This record gives sequence, C-alpha cells and structure tokens, in this order.
Amino acid sequence: MALYAIADLHLSLGTNKPMDVFEGWHNYVERLEENWRSIVKPEDTVVIAGDISWAMKLEETEKDFSFLHSLPGTKLLLKGNHDYWWSTRNKIDTYLAEKGFHSLHIIHNDSYAVGKYGICGTRGWLYNAATDEDIKIVNREAGRLITSINHAVAQGLTPIVFLHYPPVYDGMVCKEILQILLDRGISKCYFGHIHGTQASRRAVTGEYQGIELHLISCDYLHFAPLFVC
Repeated sequence: MALYAIADLHLSLGTNKPMDVFEGWHNYVERLEENWRSIVKPEDTVVIAGDISWAMKLEETEKDFSFLHSLPGTKLLLKGNHDYWWSTRNKIDTYLAEKGFHSLHIIHNDSYAVGKYGICGTRGWLYNAATDEDIKIVNREAGRLITSINHAVAQGLTPIVFLHYPPVYDGMVCKEILQILLDRGISKCYFGHIHGTQASRRAVTGEYQGIELHLISCDYLHFAPLFVC
C-alpha cells in the first residue's frame, strides 16, 4: 500500500478548455493515464493537490471525476485556485456518493489515514499576500491547516502536509503557513501551482529549515504521480 502525489491535472473532459495549447502538455490526459496505470495499484492512494478540473460547477465535473475514478487507487482531493466547482463538504460528499465515485475523497478541515500517516492539507495562499482580503484568506487557510494537522495527530498519525500554493517561492515566504509547518514539526510538505520550466526553477525544493519541500505540479512530474512513501 503506497502513497503517491500529483497536482494541477487541469482536466477539461466536460468543458472546452484543453491544456494541449501549452508547451509540453500535448496529449497530457493520455500520458497521465498511461503513467498512472503503470505506477499506481488498486490498494494505493494518490493525493491530488488542487487544480483538478476546469469545471465551473460541481455537476460539470462528472466526466473529469469519472476519469479519475476509473484510475487505480484511492484519490484524495484538495482545493486549488482554479477549482471553481468546489462547494461545501456536504454537497461534494453527497455528489460523489450519488455518482458512485467511491474512490474519490476530499481533504477539508480533516485528514485521511494512510497506514501510519495522516494526509493533511489545505489550499494555502499567496506568498506575497499584502491586501486586507489576502490577509483574511491566508489566516483562514492557516486555520484550516491547523485543524487538519490536529485531526491527524488526534488519531496518533504522523502528519504529511499537502498544499496547492507553495509555502516558499523564489525568496518569498507565506510566513503564516510556514510557521505552522515549523511549529508542528512537519517533515514533509508537497505543493503544486507552479508551471513551466522557468517558474519551476525558482521553486524551492529539497530541505528548507528542516522541511522536505516537493513540487508536484503535473507538468513538472512529466504527468506521473510521485512516490511519497
């Protein structure tokens, strides 16, 4: 039973917003499926850290979620900045149940047990947040991250944190999020959001103040889920 991670699938099987127009994204759905099926087994778990579907409404995700459900493993979904379909927990859980997408689960103010690990996370926010609205959002995201970590710890699990936004990028820091990771002794943090060769070069990966940081954007990983543990 292995744990994998990936982010920024940007699926648009039910909407007209293909990613193939971007360099390196040609036939990305086919490549993703081939890689996924060659790596992930039915008993494995894959965290998808945001920007999952271009759908604007929850009911428009059906084709994208059907595709994900058809792939091996349990999938844990976190919200990204482009997941406009994201609704309340009750509505999403009800929708997934009604459609029979039992392999899909959301992480939202809670955690999910995978062996001895607790899968924790939230969307996060901008590392250069400055406006009053930005500050409000980042404080809310920080609160959700604390709640998620607490949920894992209460079950005796070791937290692994997944975010959509990077906590550190190109010399800039989302101090509210980073401080939680440091205070709670988080040793591994995975994030997405960053695309393209130039932007990826500025991403902070590897050890940072005692935390292993990993970029898991789909294109950065060449459309193959990354082994976590």
